[in-house]
Amino acid sequence: MKGAVKEKSGIEPPASPVKARKGEEHFWNGDIACAEGAIVAGCRFFAGYPITPATEVAERAAERFKSVGGVFIQMEDEMASMNAILGASWGGVKSMTSTSGPGFSLMMENLGLGIMLETPCVVVNVQRGGPSTGLPTLVGQADVMQARWGSHGDYEIIALSPSSPQEFFDLTIRAFNLSEKYRIPVIILADEVVGHMTERVVVPPVEEIEIIDREKPSVPPDLYRPYRFDGGKIAPMAVAGEGYRFHVTGLTHDERGYPAMNWEAQDKLVRHLVAKIRNHVDDIIDLEESYIRGADIVVVSYGISARLAMDAVEDARREELRVGMIKMKTIWPFPEARIRNLAQKIKAFVVPEINLGQIVREVERCAAGKAEAIPVSHAGGYVLDSKAILDAIRKGARIKK
Repeated sequence: MKGAVKEKSGIEPPASPVKARKGEEHFWNGDIACAEGAIVAGCRFFAGYPITPATEVAERAAERFKSVGGVFIQMEDEMASMNAILGASWGGVKSMTSTSGPGFSLMMENLGLGIMLETPCVVVNVQRGGPSTGLPTLVGQADVMQARWGSHGDYEIIALSPSSPQEFFDLTIRAFNLSEKYRIPVIILADEVVGHMTERVVVPPVEEIEIIDREKPSVPPDLYRPYRFDGGKIAPMAVAGEGYRFHVTGLTHDERGYPAMNWEAQDKLVRHLVAKIRNHVDDIIDLEESYIRGADIVVVSYGISARLAMDAVEDARREELRVGMIKMKTIWPFPEARIRNLAQKIKAFVVPEINLGQIVREVERCAAGKAEAIPVSHAGGYVLDSKAILDAIRKGARIKK
C-alpha cells in the first residue's frame, strides 16, 4: 500500500514525521497548511463559502491565490461552490473547496455529479460536532460515513484523513494527485482540532514534491472519447475550448458522454466508476503501522483521535501489553484486506473515534467474528481521553482466543 507499513518496535515514541525532512519551516495551523498544500499541488481555483472551522482555508486562499495566478471566489452557498469547482476543472484548472458539516451536506448532490462526470477536484471537510448546526467551534469525526455514502447510487470515493498540520499539508497535495490520476473528487476529512492547531510544517524543496497532472488526449479530436469503460481504466481528459468535442451530463451516458437510457449502459458505466478505484486500492490506501508484529490487540484510528490513541498504545506497551496500531491516512477506500488479515491473528481491534460508532462498524464487518471490535467513542465536542483508550486495550487483552 502506498506509503504504508512503517513498522515500529520497542516502546519509544515514534519519531516526528518532520525531523528527517529538509525545506522551509513554518508554524501554520492545519487550515493554512491545507491552503498552502493546494497551492503547491497546482490548485489555481477556489470557490467556497465561509463556515467554521474551515474558514481559514478560504481566507488563506483569498490572500494567496492572486499572487500565484489563481482565482478565489466566494460563492452564495455551498451548492454553488461545488458546481463552480466542477466547471473550473473541466476548464483545465485544478480546483478545490472547503467546508464543514452543514455545508458538506449541501454539497452532496453535486458531489455525485462530479463522480458521474469523473471530474478531478478536492473537497475539504473540517469536521465539527453535528448533526445540523451542532457545535460550530468544537471537534467531531461523525462525517466519515457521509463522505462514503452521502450521494445516491453506486460509486466509490477517496477520502484522506490528516492528524497534524504537516499531514494536512502533505495529504492535500496527495488529494490533488489522486484526483488527477483517477479523475474523481477527493475528500479530505480533517477535524476542528487538526484544522486549528498550530505546529511546525516543513515544505520540502519543490523538486522533491511529486505532482501529478491529468493525462491529456493524444488522439485527433474526431477520435476522442471523454470516457472509457474498459476494466476501470481512466480516459484522458480534454480541456474545454481546445478543439475537442465532448458532452457533459449527469445522466447515464456512453463513452462519448451522450445520454444512454438503458440498463446495459448503466451497468457498464457504474461498474467502471467502481472498478477504477477498487482495482487500484494498493496505490490509494495509505496506512501507518506501529508495533503490529506479534500484537494481540490492534488500535485503528484516524485524525486527531490517532494522536491520543498512540499515547495509549505507548502506555499499554509499558504495561507489557502486546498492542499495535494502525493510523489510517486513507479512510476510503477502507483497508478491508489488511483488517481481515489481522483479524486471523489477533484478539481484538480497538477503534477510537469522535462519533458514536462509524469506522468501528467497518472494522467489525471486516473482522467477521474472527476478532472483537471494541469502540471508544463519544458524540463530539472534545478529544478522546487516552485513559479510555488504554482501558479498552486492557479489555481486549483479557479476551481469550
